[in-house]
Amino acid sequence: MRLISIALLGSALIAAPALAEGHHSPKSNPHHARQQTADIVDTAVAAGQFNTLVAAVQAAGLVATLKGDGPFTVFAPVDSAFANLPHGEVDRLLQPENRHELVDLLTFHVVPGAVTSDQLAGQILQVETVEGSEVLIDATNGVRVGNAQVVQADIRTSNGIIHVVDRVIIPAG
Repeated sequence: MRLISIALLGSALIAAPALAEGHHSPKSNPHHARQQTADIVDTAVAAGQFNTLVAAVQAAGLVATLKGDGPFTVFAPVDSAFANLPHGEVDRLLQPENRHELVDLLTFHVVPGAVTSDQLAGQILQVETVEGSEVLIDATNGVRVGNAQVVQADIRTSNGIIHVVDRVIIPAG
């Protein structure tokens, strides 16, 4: 395995604005490549499988940020991913006194820029998250982000891309 630095991902991000504006590579799915008018938050709400994530984003005060210009790439855990956390953990995180911890957890699922699975394909990268620490992305056989598998990739929004993941991504350490 080879480890490619964030600099390589940065070169992929240079091409990202054109992709975010509705242009697509020959390997991308044209259905997903259309420019979407809904932002990340509205897309997540409409999907119906991110109710816990949306509640967490609201509790963390991140709605305005994720409705902002971006672009952002969000690795979005489905409701069942949150259900797999230890009993009571979601309720604990949603308490106002744990807002800072919730913000850190949620922003660990966000990478600056609009990055498609095609741009990641075949690479192993350490990528800095909005939270500030790095997450390992292994796209040599599907796409894994930390401890999570991307189960649906490249959902385009007006301000970025959502990749659906099957687990809540837990920062190492």
